[in-house]
Amino acid sequence: MPTKTILVTGATGFLGKHLVEQLKADGESSRLRVLTRALSPWDDDPAVEVVHGNIVNREQVDHAAEGVSEIYHLAGVVSRDSKDQDLLYTTHIEGTRNVCEAALKHQAKKVVAVSSSGTIAVGTTPEVYDETSGYKNEVVAQWPYYLSKIFAEKLALDYHGRNGLNVVVVNPSLLLGIGDDRNSSTRDVALFLQGEIKVIPKGGLNLVDVRDVAHGLTLAMQSGKPGERYLMGNVNWTFRQLIEKVAEISGQPAPTMQPPSEVSLWGARAMRIVYPLLGKKVELDEASVKMSACYWYCDSTKARKELGFKTRDAVETLRETVEDVHLRLYRSGQLPLSV
Repeated sequence: MPTKTILVTGATGFLGKHLVEQLKADGESSRLRVLTRALSPWDDDPAVEVVHGNIVNREQVDHAAEGVSEIYHLAGVVSRDSKDQDLLYTTHIEGTRNVCEAALKHQAKKVVAVSSSGTIAVGTTPEVYDETSGYKNEVVAQWPYYLSKIFAEKLALDYHGRNGLNVVVVNPSLLLGIGDDRNSSTRDVALFLQGEIKVIPKGGLNLVDVRDVAHGLTLAMQSGKPGERYLMGNVNWTFRQLIEKVAEISGQPAPTMQPPSEVSLWGARAMRIVYPLLGKKVELDEASVKMSACYWYCDSTKARKELGFKTRDAVETLRETVEDVHLRLYRSGQLPLSV
């Protein structure tokens, strides 16, 4: 008989799906429950109890948390569009509040709340940040996704400080790998394969395999210290390094120009005017251009030392990502089988 019940919110997302499969593989003595708004891959899976509900509905979250011992809170919205700010704030902040309240009410032993490395590990210069770095409100002020994540993260940690809730926050960097059906994290790889990236941005990023983070979440549940944050990333690359590696893997030529950010912004704005006149959809938005001028570098030493977090070869992750995205674009009719 199962000895505990585990709840996963946001289970149908990129990271959530990998986490659920990880827990299914590891948890012979656990009962697994997921909270989802719509159909899920596990609706007919006897190993997973599916509870339909919305993370912003307190009663539905409360119902899903009945009798649970552990909660992985992944539910969220990924958007770079400032028009979605109300949705982002409601989902991330009120959703986190609902989970923490339900965890307190039902005496869950531990909550692992997934945030983003972009709450602390981002700057305008190539500095590498760790968990001691402050929140970067001034850097991400125009991007409601990251601001809402900052507020949600603070809220979760406040529940630990004020109410004694055993909350651990995990901050993954850019997730790559297989299975991103919603194109939430691998969007920029898709843009390159579609020929939408014409220049090389100035900034840089940290990337990590989604499967490694899924395992890292279980390590955080086992060994993470309540009230602490753990950055989970792998390699820090400039965007030039990333684009050149994707070009090498895909066989497509990489752009060579690396103009100032102001020129790139002008180009993105011009595309929004010209492309619709040509009957083409504009995929590259202004927010993405501005983000690519920043450096999203992080140091995951704390997670490696305290949790035993491990990462696979980043080039192999990138290779699998390119192949998976290419196949998805081919199946949707957006790319030929061979680029």
